[in-house]
Amino acid sequence: MKATILILLVVAAFSVSTAQLQCFHRKPDIPTDWIDMVNPCVRKMRDQVQEELKAAIQYLAMGAHFSRDTINRPGFAKLFFEAASEERQHAMKLISYLLMRGELASDVSNLIRKHIEPQTADWKDGVSALKDALKLEASVTRKIHDVIKVCEDPQNAGNNFNDYHLVDYLTGEFLEEQYKGQRDLAGKISNLDKMMDKHAALGEYLFDKKLLSGEI
Repeated sequence: MKATILILLVVAAFSVSTAQLQCFHRKPDIPTDWIDMVNPCVRKMRDQVQEELKAAIQYLAMGAHFSRDTINRPGFAKLFFEAASEERQHAMKLISYLLMRGELASDVSNLIRKHIEPQTADWKDGVSALKDALKLEASVTRKIHDVIKVCEDPQNAGNNFNDYHLVDYLTGEFLEEQYKGQRDLAGKISNLDKMMDKHAALGEYLFDKKLLSGEI
């Protein structure tokens, strides 16, 4: 009996508390003086999120290709799947930065566009895939340069605000990683091309084993 009464009291208290809850509340009146990014710069940053996601999708396609049983190059698959994860992390970093600067408070739903598809889904060998990866990274690097240009000299877009902080962030956080990654891919292409020139498919097989073990 006492247990039943206790349960009824808990239910009654819960009913009262839930009745006071609201699903919606008024929009908080927060000053906007601290939000100082100019629109052209914000647009370029949003576009860069798309570029990073497009690169991630392309790398996923590359990883899936080399994971096929008829290809069976687990080292290449590992390399490209890890690259896809890095590109997704880049997109997340850009989104986090925009949030830190007070952007994306609204109109978030169309930040990530739909129907992002890889441009290529098949490669004849590992060299061609690595060459496509290097071209992809070079393209992403150029896009980052474009963002920096707009945010550093927005007068070309009718504004006079130089976003020093964002330019420094992109230069130090993103560009250095891009340059190192490009150099690494160029070295891999050089080594694999030489190995395949002398040993054909066996050279690619051995290179794949080195990739899988993390030796190169």
